[in-house]
Amino acid sequence: MTALPDRLAHAPDDTVDEVAGAPFSRAEAVAAIGLGVIALLMGGLMALLLAALEQEHRLSAAGIGQTAMLEALSTGIVAGLAGVLLPPRRLKLLAALAALVLVAADLATLRASGLGVSALRLAAGLPEGLLLWITIGFVARTRTPERWTAVLFAGMGLSQLAFATGLSAFLLPRFGANSGYLAVAAAAGLALPLALIAPGGFGPMPGSGDKVAGPPPPIGWVVLFATLMLAASLSAVGIYGVPLAVQAGLTVDQSRAAVPVALGCQIAGALLATVIAGHVRYIWIFLGTGATFFALWGALAGHPPFWLVIVLSGASGLAGTLSAPFLIAMTTEADPSRRTALQSGPVQLLAGALGPFAASLAVREHDAHGVLALGAAMQAFGLLIALWVHYRGAPEVEPKRA
Repeated sequence: MTALPDRLAHAPDDTVDEVAGAPFSRAEAVAAIGLGVIALLMGGLMALLLAALEQEHRLSAAGIGQTAMLEALSTGIVAGLAGVLLPPRRLKLLAALAALVLVAADLATLRASGLGVSALRLAAGLPEGLLLWITIGFVARTRTPERWTAVLFAGMGLSQLAFATGLSAFLLPRFGANSGYLAVAAAAGLALPLALIAPGGFGPMPGSGDKVAGPPPPIGWVVLFATLMLAASLSAVGIYGVPLAVQAGLTVDQSRAAVPVALGCQIAGALLATVIAGHVRYIWIFLGTGATFFALWGALAGHPPFWLVIVLSGASGLAGTLSAPFLIAMTTEADPSRRTALQSGPVQLLAGALGPFAASLAVREHDAHGVLALGAAMQAFGLLIALWVHYRGAPEVEPKRA
């Protein structure tokens, strides 16, 4: 790797080192992370808001999964294509325009139902993808991207927790689904002042002179499929969390209460991951977190007491954000060239769309239990592949081409 310039090795304390360019100011760093937090806010609220629309007969049971799939898919596709096609220039203008479009889509949802909801949430994914692309561009160019990824996860968890608590405890029971979309529209509006502070553009990606490039090797595609299965199992079951809890015997208010508990524990999971990363093998993390997911899904298949659902929801929220960083560890062990690791993020975004779509095919109008079997099968399949990859052993690092 090329040595860092002296001006970066001794950057002032009030800046964030950029690997391939001038350091970012702290204000630029905060704004860039804030745009990503806003882009990802809906990911933790879709289960609440789409279930509220279903309870108001504005969306079918299958429509919950299909709508979640469309928004996640458009977010992921735009973020991925922007990284390939768009030069990282005029980012302030792009962020401001994306914020305005996102606010408009959220407000238009107030008057929508059925296919109209799905179309508008598909449209909302477009500006969300652009905002997320800006954040990813910032994180990828920092000297310590893992630290800033953890900051993004923590900010995302805190914002989702605050909104989910307010929605489930106050807004949705009193004012219905429209109050939730008004709240997220207000949050999207915060991207406008952040756009004025965010970096105006980015320099080249670090490591651009590396000769190791190209698609993943065959083992890499196997690992990416395992990643897809493990991540999609969580999004498939998670999007039907409220209907499953109601069908298990809980009230609507009790079912909603489990969402902010899970989101709060996600913050703890992200912090725990930063502490133990590099000290615990990914396979043990996967086995432990997988057991936690199976426990929650097994409980929801019966008629558990409210306290058990709350405890298991919290444990599963922690397990979800604890296991996510270790998906990268699995790719780097299987493919030390890191070509597979570059594709892990896009695959996880794809899983966020595939899970709800597959779940929508596994549920019936008043029975969502089929998604539990689907999620368990996906998780088990992913764990089996991870076990095979782990015990197969790490390959030798491919030699660099001259």
